[in-house]
Amino acid sequence: MADVRPLRLRFAVPLALAVLLTACATSSNQPTGPKVKSLKIEGAKQVKAGDIKDRILTSSTPWYAFWPFGKAHYFDTNAWQADLRRIERFYQAEGFYQAQVESNEVIPEGDDAVSLKVVVAEGAPTLIDRIEPHGLEALSRGPDQPSLRERERVLEELPVKVGDVFREEAWSATKDLVLQRLKDLGYAEAEVGGEVRVDVATQKAVVDLQIAPGLRYRFGNIFIATDANPQVPPRRIIEQAQGAVHKGAFFSEAALAEAQARVFRMGVFGAVKVNRGAPDRQNATVPVVVDVREAPFHSIKLGGGIGVDAARQEGRVLGEWTNRNFRGGLRRLTLRGRLGYAFIPSALSTLRNDINNQHAPIFSLTTEFEQPRFLFRDVALQASITAEKGLQQAYSFYGGYLKTGVIWTPHPSFSVFPSYNLQLYRLTGQVSLQESVPPIILGCENTVGKCDQALSFLELAFAWDRRNDRTEPRDGYYVGFSIQKGGGPLRGQYQYVRLLPDLRYYRSIGEKKELTLAVKVRAGTLDPAGGGQSSIVTRFFSGGATAMRGFNGQRLSPMTPLPPTYKKDDHGNVLLDANGNPILDSWDTVPVGGNSLFESSVEVRYMLTDALVLAVFYDSGLVGTQAFFGKNSPKLFGPEHYHAVGAGLRYLTVVGPIRLDLARRLNIGQGLPVSDPGYIYPSSGGCLGFGRSFDKGTRSAEAAYAGAPEGLCAIHISIGEAF
Repeated sequence: MADVRPLRLRFAVPLALAVLLTACATSSNQPTGPKVKSLKIEGAKQVKAGDIKDRILTSSTPWYAFWPFGKAHYFDTNAWQADLRRIERFYQAEGFYQAQVESNEVIPEGDDAVSLKVVVAEGAPTLIDRIEPHGLEALSRGPDQPSLRERERVLEELPVKVGDVFREEAWSATKDLVLQRLKDLGYAEAEVGGEVRVDVATQKAVVDLQIAPGLRYRFGNIFIATDANPQVPPRRIIEQAQGAVHKGAFFSEAALAEAQARVFRMGVFGAVKVNRGAPDRQNATVPVVVDVREAPFHSIKLGGGIGVDAARQEGRVLGEWTNRNFRGGLRRLTLRGRLGYAFIPSALSTLRNDINNQHAPIFSLTTEFEQPRFLFRDVALQASITAEKGLQQAYSFYGGYLKTGVIWTPHPSFSVFPSYNLQLYRLTGQVSLQESVPPIILGCENTVGKCDQALSFLELAFAWDRRNDRTEPRDGYYVGFSIQKGGGPLRGQYQYVRLLPDLRYYRSIGEKKELTLAVKVRAGTLDPAGGGQSSIVTRFFSGGATAMRGFNGQRLSPMTPLPPTYKKDDHGNVLLDANGNPILDSWDTVPVGGNSLFESSVEVRYMLTDALVLAVFYDSGLVGTQAFFGKNSPKLFGPEHYHAVGAGLRYLTVVGPIRLDLARRLNIGQGLPVSDPGYIYPSSGGCLGFGRSFDKGTRSAEAAYAGAPEGLCAIHISIGEAF
């Protein structure tokens, strides 16, 4: 699914000019030296050759140099001589004080290129013989001394350890870590230094860690530095900062960071910085200074986008107007609109007037209001109303919904959102001029005629978000959970309970965090009261760029069939087989959703360059007709649980990574459930629209290939990570 996010117009022209100027500057300063065809480092056994190459200026021309954003690398004699010294210095920093560059060669490769070769002799590494900390005894003196456990934690699990190779980077990280732990205990003016004595003859090192903790401080008053004539009252800023910084509590830099996040979350500042002021040594207190710069209180965003999928295509324009101080009190009013045109399955099928094609205008208009500090500091009132018209594969609709609730955010990473929701829709199951999806399939009470649905429900949503970046997460985790209860005293046409937990985990390794492991598990169950019918609006679907990538958008789902098409001769006559039956050419289906969902994904991302990322992934998914925990509930890793593997590329941009993923579903399991028992599954699904065949089809889902009637491959283009 391709997508383009809205950008502020005032950034567009400067960004374009910057790109053009950069391109001109690059092309006008062409180096005169020969290209570096290759760079080999021999003798590097205990230190990786790749790490050495990262520390020097000279580098070989990459294979992607012919790309618009790639460039050749050239040889410079002065830089090369300096690099030879850098290699020896890097070995010393890694603990190899006897390492030497034994030889180097510059080998001509034609008239305009050279190959470089370096031979190093590493020698033996220097090992840490002992670590001698000095100054920690000061922590055990005075009335405000930390507990014994807090004092012990200062030196726990340090980067330098006895018996390890001494590395300067680990030594620097050790001093920084000890200093951070002391400051989090209240020692705002702590100093950590020391020296390392290296005996080159014995290859032993003694680490002397000098610690000067100073006084243990408590938080004092909070002061605000802001613009002239500010619209945001300073007391409101102080109130938010006090959620993390408590006067009289021991000083902590972690509390300062949380206070900064709280103030920035107010949504009206372009810049926020929370620092400690000059300590009051006589009273052992530290003031806190909150420096803020107000952002414009009115903003307009315009943009556009396209959605491209094998089952649905869409073009749209987007607009948003926001007033961040509506009628004072930092109330926020947002008007958001989306206008577009949708094609099912594609714009090309509409131009050809293919059977079962659909197309229609779509729109969504939303008004959202937020009242901060509703009753309490960390509680906000939020209400929104939306009118929309849409087109899905199984139905078209128009209607709207109302949502109102309070958001409690006791911590910048944690939120609780109880809300009341009212949704009113009129659904039309007309998927072509000749065929419609029966109202009963859509979950309508009337089996014929109009399909009007009214859902009234309470929802409680929790989120604990500890990701380092929500757009391109590389470390941390996310835990989300929502529960809906519809009907009963809330009225509405449907009584049900809907659960949806969501777990995600990210871990990056490597010196530059270039290798990232990302894991996602998401599950859901929808339980209609008394085993009744569920509304298609509340059912689960999977498949697509942010779900199970082995299927196209929403195509992992129970299906209902459309009218079959039969093979014809050149005169338009239907062809018959030997038994006089028409020969099936194709039999398409549309997804109608299910009452259970399970998705899992394991993805490994590797940064090839600063802007290009390679990813490989394994996805699995299940959407069952029945809810989980019931008598006929689907089984994890059963025949309706599908699996896919794939690979993709991400190009990092200011609006998020542009992502291309190609997935191949494994033939494990059976065909998707189809509502018509007479449906004939294709004998082959092919890939990307090629190779699909009904020549030896079967009416048994158990005998069909996994995920039939869908193709075995799917390609996805989108902006943003999969999760």
